[in-house]
This record gives sequence, structure tokens and C-alpha cells, in this order.
Amino acid sequence: MASATPVLAGSDPDFMLSFARGLSAIRAFGEGKSELTVAEVAKLTGLPRASARRCLHTLTVLGYATTNADGRYELTPTILTLGQAYASSTNIARIAQPILERVSDTLNESSSVAVLDPSGHEEIVYIARAATRRILSVNLSVGSRLPAACTSMGRVLVAALDADARMKFLERVKLRQYTDRTITDRQELAAELETVAQQGFAVVDQELELGLRSCAVPIIRSDGVVVAALNVGVHASRADAASLARDMLPVLRRAADDISAALGTVQRTRS
Repeated sequence: MASATPVLAGSDPDFMLSFARGLSAIRAFGEGKSELTVAEVAKLTGLPRASARRCLHTLTVLGYATTNADGRYELTPTILTLGQAYASSTNIARIAQPILERVSDTLNESSSVAVLDPSGHEEIVYIARAATRRILSVNLSVGSRLPAACTSMGRVLVAALDADARMKFLERVKLRQYTDRTITDRQELAAELETVAQQGFAVVDQELELGLRSCAVPIIRSDGVVVAALNVGVHASRADAASLARDMLPVLRRAADDISAALGTVQRTRS
């Protein structure tokens, strides 16, 4: 996990380092890490142990965390109110949810909407999801994060960036090999992103997890800006890459168009 002290923070008089450290401590609890000690939070975040302790103490006092006799901290359900504040305030998540349910019912597969993490564009963040009962080892829900480089929604979103932002992404992104199919060569990834930009969709075939294929399309605002991505994920035994593009892509595109139209209606109403 990245350090909670960005390089440019010292030159920004409005940057609240203590707030950034607190957010970093919260994000340390993820990927199965439900209980952590002060030392573990410090290691995961790059914070000094004293800072990690103060962050955890503050979260406990405010009711966002609790601690046990062994000195291990755990987030409480109150932390969900932070995500709910975003979900209730963003038009995309509210508008997308019923449309995702329709997509999931139509295809009998899980469907999601995600945005790029603005802090670096290296991860996507799930903001809406309609899941089936089928289970893969990747357990996803609203707020989940996945690498942008090897996910269909991530590639759609990165491909929509301007040339400079896309180049910066390719220069700094860490290309981890999750399976033997994962693209880890930067030039190959750059070519794939260009293909995605040209064709307007992405298909990822078992690059994040063996047995998992996905297809994603952009959600485009009325002014032409890509604001999110919509995908469907399937087990490899139920659909090959060709059938994803042939059978499921039209459903995704209609759903993305419906979300875009609804966003436009809301915007016109407010203006």
C-alpha cells in the first residue's frame, strides 16, 4: 500500500497530512485484513507507529473502529456511513443500480459500475453492483478496488484518458502477473488500450483470475466525457471471449446508453 504522505504534500499549504494519514489507516483494512495491530497498520501504510496509533485511537473514539484485549483493531459497521454518503450523493450510483439489476437478470451474470481512483488512476473503485449467487474467489462489493491494468472496466476507463494521462499511467503502473494470461509488458498494454479506445469496449480473458472473463463499456456523459464503466463478469465455462462480445456487449451498450440518458435528464433538471 502506498505511503500516506504524497511527495507534493509538503508544497501544498492546504493539504491536511493528518487527514490523509487517517484515510490511509482506514484503507489498510482490506483484502481479508479484518483485524490489524498498530504495527501492521504502520507497515501497510508507511506511517510511523506513533501516527498509526493516533489514527486508530481517533477512529475508536469516533466509533469507526474497536479494539480488543490483544491490541488488535477492527472497523465497525459505522465505517459504512462514509461510503453511503458517497453512494447517496452521486447520481451515477443511484441511477445505475436498477439498470444493473436489469442487466444481471437478462444475462444471469453479475454486473457492476466502477470509476477510476482519482488519486493515481491505478485502481478502479466499484460504486454499484448487481451480483448473482455464483461465486468466484474474487469477492466484490461496492467500495471494492481492483487493478485498472488487468480489468475490463479499468481498461475502458484508462483508454478514455487523454494521451498525456494515459502515458503517465503506463509509466507508473505496477504490472503484476496475476495469471499466465496477464499482460505485463507496457508496450503490449499500451497497444491493448489503444484497441479498447478505438473499438469502444474491453474484453479481459482470465488476466485477473483464471476462470473469469469480463466485458466492459464506457458510460459517457452528454458532453462526451467518460464518467464510469459498466461490465459483466462470467465464468469461463459459460462464455468465451467471442460470445461475450457477440451476445453480451449489445446488452451492456444499451444499459450504458440508458444510464447516460438518465444522467443527462438529471443534469438538465438541475440546470
